[in-house]
Amino acid sequence: MRMLHTSDWHVGRTFHGVDLLADQERSLAAIAEIVAAEGVEVVLLPGDVYDRSIPSADAIAVCNKGFEAVRAAGAVIVATSGNHDSPTRLGALGSFAAAGGLHLRTTVADVDRPITFSDEYGEIACYGIPYLEPEITRAELDVPQARSHAEILEAAMARIRADLARRGDPRSIVLAHAFVVGGEATGSERSISVGGVETVPASAFDGIDYVALGHLHSPQTLTESVRYSGSPLPYSFAERSHRKAVWLLDFDADGLAEVRRRDLPQVRGLTQLTGTLDDLLADPAHSDCETHYISATLTDHARPIDALRRLRDRFPHAVHVEWSRPEGNPELRYRERVHGRRDTEIAHTFLADVRGDPTPTELHWLERALAAATAETEVVREVSEELSA
Repeated sequence: MRMLHTSDWHVGRTFHGVDLLADQERSLAAIAEIVAAEGVEVVLLPGDVYDRSIPSADAIAVCNKGFEAVRAAGAVIVATSGNHDSPTRLGALGSFAAAGGLHLRTTVADVDRPITFSDEYGEIACYGIPYLEPEITRAELDVPQARSHAEILEAAMARIRADLARRGDPRSIVLAHAFVVGGEATGSERSISVGGVETVPASAFDGIDYVALGHLHSPQTLTESVRYSGSPLPYSFAERSHRKAVWLLDFDADGLAEVRRRDLPQVRGLTQLTGTLDDLLADPAHSDCETHYISATLTDHARPIDALRRLRDRFPHAVHVEWSRPEGNPELRYRERVHGRRDTEIAHTFLADVRGDPTPTELHWLERALAAATAETEVVREVSEELSA
């Protein structure tokens, strides 16, 4: 039997305020194409199906279209809820969805209730562990003393192992949304440390033929049978060098026989540029990244006005701009820097630090404003003294 491991779709996510639904639709279509080309029978999706607990109507439409494409390609889907999902909303109509080939596992009660698949070698039991917040789930798991994610996961795995024993220990798969020791975060994941220590050991899954992990956004192999597939799209500029992928799993009579990586096509590149605004707009060396998402660090002496709009004249998908003065930012010991200096000198230095040297006209208006403020302060002081007398 052949399966595909993907995760962390985050449908509905934005990238520096830019809607990614069109990109996400293309990436999910690419996964469906792999399903069809490789003869995949089951797709495993361990959590963060959506990016928000209450997804928009457009996000739901894109996600449903992705599910439909996978089903049309010939595979059923097993999905769990992640820390971004609402378990209740994602799991709604779960029984109805299962009839159409979408099996959802979003509750503690379903942790030891597997979806079973059969091939010529017998049964494969597939268990889904949704994201389990210790404070919320410890009572239901009957471990009231538990405070960490590791303790909660161990309790969930104890239920799974007991069910496997009752079934005669068939081949097994576990989907889990967790931060497993040895995994490397990319920076675009939301922390799950609320409620206790967030990491769990890979040894918690000992004895399972394959563990499909979700939460971390880059493809990672912790052990041969414990892996993250990562997200299908990059969700931060820290992921710009990542090649997104899925894992293809083949099972034989003894369990996991082979794991292969299939890279996903790049929907849109991510590039970070540094230079003056005029250079970035004119340099032919940047021609190859004109269709990329762009993060630019501008080194102009003065902060350029309307820089993002101007960048988008050449780079329509520029999403982030910051300004860094070419001489750098010296250590700011303000008490020492302002001691014994006139107000106008202090204001002049502030303007130079944040924007560039003020013009003579700007200095004139600055001095008039400071003089007016000083005069008003003096009047208030004199009135206060008269009232006190």
